[in-house]
Amino acid sequence: MEYRSYNEENAISSRPCENCGGQLRFSIQDQALKCMSCGNIQEILEPVGVEVEEQDFQAMMVAARANKNERYQSLKGEKEIICPNCGGRTTFVGTLTTTRCPYCATDFARTDIHEAPDRLAVDGVLPFAITSAVAEDKLKEWINKRWFAPNEYKKYSTSGSFQSIYAAYFTYDADVTTDYDGARGTTRTRTVGSGQNRRTETYTTWRNVSGRVFNQFDDVTVLANTGFNQNYVTKLEPWSTPELKPFNPDYIAGHLCRTYDVDAKVCFSEAHRRMKQGVEQTIRRDIGGDQQRIRRMNMQMANLTYKHVLLPIWLLTVLYDGQAMQVFMNGTTGEIHGERPWSKVKIIAAVIAVVLLIILIAAVRSAAG
Repeated sequence: MEYRSYNEENAISSRPCENCGGQLRFSIQDQALKCMSCGNIQEILEPVGVEVEEQDFQAMMVAARANKNERYQSLKGEKEIICPNCGGRTTFVGTLTTTRCPYCATDFARTDIHEAPDRLAVDGVLPFAITSAVAEDKLKEWINKRWFAPNEYKKYSTSGSFQSIYAAYFTYDADVTTDYDGARGTTRTRTVGSGQNRRTETYTTWRNVSGRVFNQFDDVTVLANTGFNQNYVTKLEPWSTPELKPFNPDYIAGHLCRTYDVDAKVCFSEAHRRMKQGVEQTIRRDIGGDQQRIRRMNMQMANLTYKHVLLPIWLLTVLYDGQAMQVFMNGTTGEIHGERPWSKVKIIAAVIAVVLLIILIAAVRSAAG
């Protein structure tokens, strides 16, 4: 299976090769920078004693309201290209020669290019661990298992857009103390009636309860990009956030990199929803019994922090019947989820085959009988 791979054909670099001045890219296999021209390997220099730091969420919000956020960085030398079809935004440095959108597989001329806008600084990056060769093999296996996909779809993968992309995420930490009121339900059985009307019925007795629970949330990850199928991308979790490295542009050299489309404030609403779900589960365990009712929960958050991070995704985008279908792979674990078309012809043929098999079995049994 031959994909159009951005890494192999359209690499970009953040700094030149020390040996020949050629273009460098982050080599996943070597976990270092590799020259596209001479093959020279250059080690990625990590700053000593620097770790991925949590950022104070409330302080960021106050600074944003005052329009004095020192964490905004001017992305000098970086460009931003916007797809005219889906609006997907990509930042890059160096020379970008691809004209195919990695998100909707639309070909377009590179006319909508701007200086990259100021953004919240990136705190950490999770480098790719799965090479393009391994990713292609895994995708080929995944596609071949879609038995009811049209044959044209499987052939179409040869002209799809296959990209290594660092997607923008915000992660959130919080300590949550919650006071609640509710009820514990205990399920019991009793025998009622007599004679032929005698029966056993189930009923629940309820007792009012109240209490306090504590939850500690660490790295609740929220995608900050549009243009991705949210349901499938969410299934790529969990991410190996303990392996995050302090941001270094060397890790994204030769790979597409998304800037965030949705800011930290908007993304927090999704993080809060997930935290609330976690608190509800904790409350139900605390209530105990066979059934639980939660009437009131008062969540108090402390130590609320966030990080702006880049997480690795292999993305296959295939145009089928005028529709862009996306398949996502976690760039560190190989977890795959995505869209696929269904072949009506194959489904009908399978139904007919099952019906004929049932008729055949019935005929054999009838003859034997």
